[in-house]
Amino acid sequence: MTAKKETFMELAMAEAEKAGQRREVPVGAVIVHRGAVIARNGNRTLELNDPTAHAEILVIREACGKLSSQRLPDCDLYVTLEPCGMCAAAISFARIRRLYYGAGDEKGGAVDHGPRFFCQPTCHHAPETYAGICDRPSAELLKDFFKDRR
Repeated sequence: MTAKKETFMELAMAEAEKAGQRREVPVGAVIVHRGAVIARNGNRTLELNDPTAHAEILVIREACGKLSSQRLPDCDLYVTLEPCGMCAAAISFARIRRLYYGAGDEKGGAVDHGPRFFCQPTCHHAPETYAGICDRPSAELLKDFFKDRR
């Protein structure tokens, strides 16, 4: 793994930490276009009263706006947790080039767990996917967050 991938995931981790401070599930995401970060955010479902305000959806929306396109074929997405079905579909529809994610999600993930969205015959685009990037800190942040709420 290159230092750049770690750096981009560290930025996603910083967004996840901010989300946790807002009492949101601590997931963060970053979109990179031609080596530069063009969107970064964390979960905001509670703040926005919006069940679709996952980190991935928010950064996809922002990146599409900045690039004036509904498609992001030259973009890479870094996210701290394996995307759910909704986010996997959005990643596919946006034609994200590469997906890098941290911790796997056995309960809600849809990339390497659950429905394995990108392997379905109805999936129009599957990004190159790389799992386990900085997975330990991502998993620890989530464990600590939920432990504090029990």
